[in-house]
Amino acid sequence: MIDSIYVHIPFCAKKCNYCAFNSKVSNEEEISAYVDALITEIKNIPYSLYPYSPISLYFGGGTPTILKISQLEKIISNLKIDSAAEITIEANPGTVDENYLKNLRELGFNRLSLGVQSFNDEILKILGRIHDSKTALETIQNAKKFFDNISIDLMYGLPSQKLSDVQRAVEIAVAQDIQHISIYGLEIEEGTNFGKLYAAGKLILPDDEKMYDYITENLPRAGFQRYEISNFAKKNFESRHNLGYWTGAKYLGFGAGAHSYNGKIRTSNIRDVATYIKKIRAGESVSLVEEIISPNAAMEEFCFLGLRTAKGLSVETFSKKFGRNIFEVYGAVIDKYLKLELLNFSDGRIFLTPRGMKLGNIILADFLL
Repeated sequence: MIDSIYVHIPFCAKKCNYCAFNSKVSNEEEISAYVDALITEIKNIPYSLYPYSPISLYFGGGTPTILKISQLEKIISNLKIDSAAEITIEANPGTVDENYLKNLRELGFNRLSLGVQSFNDEILKILGRIHDSKTALETIQNAKKFFDNISIDLMYGLPSQKLSDVQRAVEIAVAQDIQHISIYGLEIEEGTNFGKLYAAGKLILPDDEKMYDYITENLPRAGFQRYEISNFAKKNFESRHNLGYWTGAKYLGFGAGAHSYNGKIRTSNIRDVATYIKKIRAGESVSLVEEIISPNAAMEEFCFLGLRTAKGLSVETFSKKFGRNIFEVYGAVIDKYLKLELLNFSDGRIFLTPRGMKLGNIILADFLL
């Protein structure tokens, strides 16, 4: 049984300077053709082989709210979704007004994820965002009229950003009475505008350690508990969709570049939008086998995905799932980080300490066999 569904909408009003996601600026003709292809892909999935009544449906991008409401309705009407599912759509301030938000709620979307990134207008310009802080705040307030589950994204470590900017962003976000906040440190990706500037020595980045410390210490004080390395939520508002990824759930991905995982094989769709549309129209498969999950790879994923979460991983579950004792496989690694106080072992669970979360990428890399 498939647990989650992801739908990729690879279009944006403008490509941001830091963005390496599979997204592009396009025109109405291509967007319309893409929606038709997407619906065809959904209809062609053999339900007998991939039965689904998912706990979550997630529309990501790109900017899904660049689509017309009628286009979103056509897509969602072709998906078999339980009424109790968490149904999320990503949106950018500047692409939705009050009426659009009302229509989203009426379509069945019950969770909204807003790409705010910053409340500093100069920083938003540097990032290449299409909105300003006033628009972001107006969008949040309009969204609250229809949604009681709202998440916003914030970024740190940005060009010209100061600790005071991060402090102000956290204070403003908390004051909005929302339910979820995701935080992301800037990563310089090859092929982006920032990547080119950085390679040319023209992009100066701040020391982000104090920014990270401020965010991770102060969001919990404001009632947002950390449940994953980058995610904070009020009680009972953790993202079910994201938790599914981190706990090994099976999922289907539809659209250009989307990934699927059935528990044994991970596949990815062709990324190029034009090629995706062409192949769908020709009745050809757009899915490529990316990885057949070996027993070792399955153990690796169980560990480094589970350790991203605040609850960590269960020793008993590892044993039941793989027929091996986790300390036989990873004893040296676990012992190393227990001694460094970067891991904890308590009540049958292994989890990162707060300092371990800070060094998560280094620690998780050691769980690769």
